Amino acid sequence: MKKILALVLALTMVFALSAVAFADEGDMSVAMITDYGDITDQSFNQTTYEACKAYADANNVDFKYYKPTSDSDADRVSSIDQAIDDGYTVIVMPGYAFANAIKETAEYNEDVTFIALDVGAGDLGDDYEVPANLYCATYQEELCGYMAGYAAVKLGYTKLGFCGGMAVPAVIRYGYGFVQGADAAAAEIGAEDVELNYAYANQFFGDADITAAMDTWYGAGTEIVFACGGGVYTSVAEAAAKVEGKVIGVDVDQVGIIDGDYGEGMTVTSAMKGLAPTVQTMLAAVQDGLFDQYGGKIDTLGLVSETPEDNYVQLGTTQWSDTFTEEDYAALVAAMFNGDVTVSNDTEAAAADMATTITVNDQGNIK
Repeated sequence: MKKILALVLALTMVFALSAVAFADEGDMSVAMITDYGDITDQSFNQTTYEACKAYADANNVDFKYYKPTSDSDADRVSSIDQAIDDGYTVIVMPGYAFANAIKETAEYNEDVTFIALDVGAGDLGDDYEVPANLYCATYQEELCGYMAGYAAVKLGYTKLGFCGGMAVPAVIRYGYGFVQGADAAAAEIGAEDVELNYAYANQFFGDADITAAMDTWYGAGTEIVFACGGGVYTSVAEAAAKVEGKVIGVDVDQVGIIDGDYGEGMTVTSAMKGLAPTVQTMLAAVQDGLFDQYGGKIDTLGLVSETPEDNYVQLGTTQWSDTFTEEDYAALVAAMFNGDVTVSNDTEAAAADMATTITVNDQGNIK
């Protein structure tokens, strides 16, 4: 009788555990929280939203996005809490602005999985211990920034500009990589007349003041500007359109966005990081029960292959020419992957310190 009772209890526990496992897999639901922009920002929020939605649609997963009512930690926390109260089990957050909200929510909601894009130790604090239900991805922006700067000079541009959003680590890495790439290409081809205007808008959107500054650059001979800061591209592209200037996009492949709004052929290339692949990989890991391989970590994602399209940082649609071909780009990526080309990620130096051949005119903050 005792053996029968023990068997019944054992079977009951097996069925109960199976039911829980089935429920966990079947009940996965995803909420994406925007930082302080909207899902139509044609940058971080939109790319993350589209990646989440695509995964949810393909895998029959419930999905919803939440937009905080203002750009504040309190409202980001409120949106996260609301998503959890609504029953969402996976929270996806794009951008460094989520750092404080993460610290106020993740460790207190152990049954919820948190996925943070572009949030690193520098944002969270070096003494912050990442809980097991949180995964953070950062990117080696300096690498794709380098690719963009190298490409610009190899394509024949000698009057360059970098207009960053705010001087936060990710934007600085983009900019300093851009300077290093342009410098390396100039040294390689023996160009001694390459100049680069360098400045930050001190905001992540365009306005009349930023447009006026870009008008000055383009009007004085700048040929191409790396618009590196969310909506800042609107001011750069607006100024470029007046003089048939060129633009380099950021984060995502912006050729369709910029060319569609400001003129075909304006976007020479884009320095991209793999937000969408990161989202897809992490949501699949959650659904497949493999998140424990990632939870509690901050990963820095960059090159994983000699093949450009396999990497988490790369160039988008590019206006190839005889002086810089797809084959040249592939060779550059291979050299970077193999360590033959190295790129500094130092954000404490000055922009001009990143160059030995080109002239860098560091103009600080525009606003």
